[in-house]
Amino acid sequence: MTEARSRQIVIAGAGIAGLTAALAFVERGYPVKLFEQAKQLEAAGAGLQLSPNATRILRRLSVLDRLLPNAIRPRAVVLKDARSLRELARVPLGETAEKRWGAPYLVAHRADLQAALMAAVAERPGIALVTGARVAGIAVDPQSVTATVEVDGKATNIAGDLLVAADGVWSSVRAGLVRTAGFSASRFSGELAWRATIAAESAAGQAFAQIGATDSVTTFLHPGFHMVAYPVSKGSAFNLAAFTKGQHIAEGWSGHADPAILSGAIRGTATGLSRLVALAGPWTAFPIHTVEQRRWTMPEGIALIGDAAHAMTPFAAQGAAMGIEDAAMLANLVADFPGDPARGLAIWENLRRPRIEKVLKRGALNRLAWHAWGPVAITRNLVLAARPAEKLAADLDWLYGWEERGVVRR
Repeated sequence: MTEARSRQIVIAGAGIAGLTAALAFVERGYPVKLFEQAKQLEAAGAGLQLSPNATRILRRLSVLDRLLPNAIRPRAVVLKDARSLRELARVPLGETAEKRWGAPYLVAHRADLQAALMAAVAERPGIALVTGARVAGIAVDPQSVTATVEVDGKATNIAGDLLVAADGVWSSVRAGLVRTAGFSASRFSGELAWRATIAAESAAGQAFAQIGATDSVTTFLHPGFHMVAYPVSKGSAFNLAAFTKGQHIAEGWSGHADPAILSGAIRGTATGLSRLVALAGPWTAFPIHTVEQRRWTMPEGIALIGDAAHAMTPFAAQGAAMGIEDAAMLANLVADFPGDPARGLAIWENLRRPRIEKVLKRGALNRLAWHAWGPVAITRNLVLAARPAEKLAADLDWLYGWEERGVVRR
């Protein structure tokens, strides 16, 4: 069967980017059909950081107030040497961040953000969410795009003005376009992420309290790895994420890798940090895949957003934020050019690409600095020591202070 089309937006993937896109499009008056392959929505990953460029958008979409009761405003980002535990730098957040960038910097469980988004989606009658639904095929013509969606073995053709692929790094929509010029598969970055969530009152939680900043985001720097830790669940737990080199493992958000990789990477670190890593186990490993696409849109009415378009390493802590920015800006530009959707898509991609490239470069710079050794590490420490907190914050104005600028409003 074929369902009628009327300014309809079809979205594949009900993760952070997809849910945000649904809210942003319905806010601009578009009916939305949102399809999620999983039968039950389960948040991948444990914790995430939401900088002001993302929380500003969540506030506009009436999501932020739902998230705040379960999120934490960290007081700072603290960089520490993993060998000596000496503090190298501190970027003030908390009230300072909100005054400087106009929105809060938050850390939260990914599940809490997804729940807040879902609650907002449930209140919008213009959004129809279908789970257990796989986009099995795509057909385009100059006037519309049609997605073949399979639910319980039955296929339905859903036509719309636009198909938004928000189905992540292993996007099935992108996979269907790989033979089209400009689209390619994800690739393994050579990095593994190791994650654990520890209760604040546990032995591991107490071990962290002895060496880290329990009210801040703490990053431990070492040539062989780095680890980021911050409070979640109203401070009752800490999210730990360590990053090492490693071999490719099974694709997915919960993989299995040899724990010796992590234990070997932390060799030579402070006793307190080694003890924390040992107590926090067992660790869950997952491969970090990246996506580099020569194109994110098709003028016939297809757009890739978030990880489906440009999955990045997490070293700038901007993966979720970029998906949120993508979604909000896409909805506005499509709505700004109702009679010329191809133009709206082209402008969106042209505006987003420089922004994403700059974030990618920041992530690469962070990784280089955090894994520095020898004279480079010494130089890094001297530069950080000489740079006051105000300057460190100013270095992030372009990132955290970003706001979408209107192109046309009709």
